Amino acid sequence: MTDEPQKVTNWRRLDERITTSGQPTTEQLGEIAGLGVKHVINLGLHTHQNALPDEAGDVERLGMNYVHIPVDFTAPTEEDFVAFQRALRATEPDKVHVHCIFNWRVSAFFYRYQRDVLGMEEGEARALMDSVWRPEGVWAEFIAPKAQGA
Repeated sequence: MTDEPQKVTNWRRLDERITTSGQPTTEQLGEIAGLGVKHVINLGLHTHQNALPDEAGDVERLGMNYVHIPVDFTAPTEEDFVAFQRALRATEPDKVHVHCIFNWRVSAFFYRYQRDVLGMEEGEARALMDSVWRPEGVWAEFIAPKAQGA
């Protein structure tokens, strides 16, 4: 699509409904709203130096709904992943933009979601995540397949 925002950090379009990125500026949020996006889900922390001072207000002034799921970068949890799935489902069938600070949290969450929930082939889901970053440490553990019944 030629109307995609050009300068948003790590911008990705997953499909016609879902886009992801790092932290957009207030102006870039306006561009995102211009794409017909009705919902913004933020997995980043409001305390990060790159976070917007009033993202919730900015998003709402642009006519979009805002959901904040503050994922601690040093300790992502299963509860975070469940909250993400719930928030994503609640946006259907509308267009949604999901972001964090650099699109690292988001790409890992979507890797798991695409692989485990949507049944996307592991290599395809991994390639999408790897185009943004390759998780290590706690993030490698977070995205690892979970044993059934564990």
